[in-house]
Amino acid sequence: MAAPVTSRTVTLEINGEQVELEVPVRRLLVHFIRDDLGLTGTHIGCDTGNCGACTVHVDGEAVKSCMMLAVQADGAKISTVEGLAADGELTALQRSFNEHHALQCGYCTPGMLMSATALLARNPHPLEEDVRVAIQGNICRCTGYVNIVEAVVAVGGNA
Repeated sequence: MAAPVTSRTVTLEINGEQVELEVPVRRLLVHFIRDDLGLTGTHIGCDTGNCGACTVHVDGEAVKSCMMLAVQADGAKISTVEGLAADGELTALQRSFNEHHALQCGYCTPGMLMSATALLARNPHPLEEDVRVAIQGNICRCTGYVNIVEAVVAVGGNA
């Protein structure tokens, strides 16, 4: 009888860089990103998929990385909050979060930015309701969401 497979090599692109690494088959994508790759901008909030702090993009879609195994991302293109700013220049959305005071403690901010970035890629001019639907899987205990929604709408020019 063959021994069970306990690890596997994962090859993927993360924030534009190719990565190939042996990982335990049961390692969550969030732990792979944070612990194995050292990209700690992706936060762990609940480990149950409820809070959205761990949101990343997998092949362009916003995904809660605590709900996905690293081996499921084999061959994928992943973006984290560290990959948003090109050459150290904040994106329009990141600048808008700052200008609209859309962050307080900052714990939810990476997940909010990733969810909102995915929305803006699909819908460059979202209305307030579009933003509220797009971020409904992200919990913020500080801002009350008003400033977050305003920041995203402002980037789309519907403010």
